[in-house]
Amino acid sequence: MLTASQIDRWLQEDIGHHDVTNDVAGETVGRLVAKESGVAAGIDAAAAVFDHLGIDANREVDDGDAIDAGDVVLTTSGSARETLRAERVAVNLAGHASGVATKTRRAVDRAAEVTDDVRIAGTRKTTPGLRGIEKRAVVAGGGDTHRLDLSHMVMIKENHIAELGLETAVETFRERASFATKIEVEAESTEQATRAAAVGADIVLLDNMSPAETGEAVDALNDIEADVLTEASGGITVDDVADYAATGVDIISMGSLTHSAQSLDFSFRTG
Repeated sequence: MLTASQIDRWLQEDIGHHDVTNDVAGETVGRLVAKESGVAAGIDAAAAVFDHLGIDANREVDDGDAIDAGDVVLTTSGSARETLRAERVAVNLAGHASGVATKTRRAVDRAAEVTDDVRIAGTRKTTPGLRGIEKRAVVAGGGDTHRLDLSHMVMIKENHIAELGLETAVETFRERASFATKIEVEAESTEQATRAAAVGADIVLLDNMSPAETGEAVDALNDIEADVLTEASGGITVDDVADYAATGVDIISMGSLTHSAQSLDFSFRTG
């Protein structure tokens, strides 16, 4: 949920202290128009910026809708001055979020060419201050949010294992965590993956493995009938999603969905 203070910070960053270009009298109408095809996201956030400044904003599409070049995704009416103040922040939010959603949808579609049994997930590699918008955009694209913050799941990573050892790390954090909190262990080899399963991990993250290595680890866990979910992560791109989906892994998580998505091009027009 966006807060008034968050929107104020965005507007202040863009408007500065002595803007003269937006001091325009009268009323106007506006429209946010897609300049390329993709998946809409961030439309509610864009509308919230206009609403915050007293501009009526009407959403013409929902997050997750496919859009084409020329489609109007948002219309506005109200003060020309406030409309011009809001437009750049609103366009930036919608463009960035729609870029994340569009990239996520591509990844989801590539995986679906191989199997319907794998989930595409985001990571915590999000822009500070924009995690909520980016995570919602991943969902709009058909992906899974993964954990929203550190408290949502215990993830035992390579540094924890280096400091405590795998078994001790799992035991230590299980004692500290709620019974309702899942434990995920990062594994860099098949041997580590099977050890993690043996000590009670709920999820085993197969980190920075090739598709072939990922497949070997998944097969090994299946051979011991491990009751775990498997997640592939680490440098995975849209181009190789299908190769990872074919390994039988349950989840493919991709930081690139948020940290490397290209903004979808939008234009805002008044009058």
